[in-house]
Amino acid sequence: MGRKQQVTVDPTAWMLDNEIANFLLLNQKEVLYMCMLGYTFLHGSKVFAATKDKPISYKLVIPLANDAYPIAILVSFAIHHYFPIVSDVMNLAPAFKIVVILFYEALRAKVVTTLTIGAASSIAPSSFSFPVFGPIICGTIAGCGGEFTFCNYCVTTTSKIICSLYSNIKTVHQSPPGAFLPLNKGLDPIANGMQTPMITAFTGATALHLFLSTSLSEGVVNATGKAHLHLAVYFIIVGMVTGLGLNKKDEKQVKTKEE
Repeated sequence: MGRKQQVTVDPTAWMLDNEIANFLLLNQKEVLYMCMLGYTFLHGSKVFAATKDKPISYKLVIPLANDAYPIAILVSFAIHHYFPIVSDVMNLAPAFKIVVILFYEALRAKVVTTLTIGAASSIAPSSFSFPVFGPIICGTIAGCGGEFTFCNYCVTTTSKIICSLYSNIKTVHQSPPGAFLPLNKGLDPIANGMQTPMITAFTGATALHLFLSTSLSEGVVNATGKAHLHLAVYFIIVGMVTGLGLNKKDEKQVKTKEE
């Protein structure tokens, strides 16, 4: 009589065994490319709005790490440059904007997850049993949002300032360099407080890293996938609230109270 093999029962398998999770985790290349286009389109909308009178060179930055990004960026650039009405439609049609935000935040969650895990596996622990602050900082910078510049050996051009100490990271990363580019802006982007993408990137990267690196994830089947899914949902919810202006107080009510 042979020994019976113990079958591991996953009571939370339903989280990943559905099409919604399959979409949010970007498991299919087609979905990844679609979200990539939504990501570049939403960023393009912000860039064109802020650089109306600037030359094209201010509005077009090409990445080096992934050949799919230049295609998505060029398509988004062409849409904003030749058909600016599309951006106006996005701002006027909540349904359209919800879809774009969904694509944007799903890709941002993947970037933060990939980079945080990659940094955690590459950075050697020092004072603790696992690297604590390095992966969190890398994941935070990766999810801050911004334009598209990529580096084969570090988080981004911006984060090289921080991650130069961790030059053993050899994974090809795909992440936006954050809201601090160009570098001559200094700390102006946070002069009035941290922006929402910075806050969500920091809290998300922190929760993700501590969950996967500590006993919190012990016994969890496919902990990485489930953590990634929760991060994507978190980003999407906050992105929807911020993007649709649901967190803004009614100006009329504020004026009434002041009077």
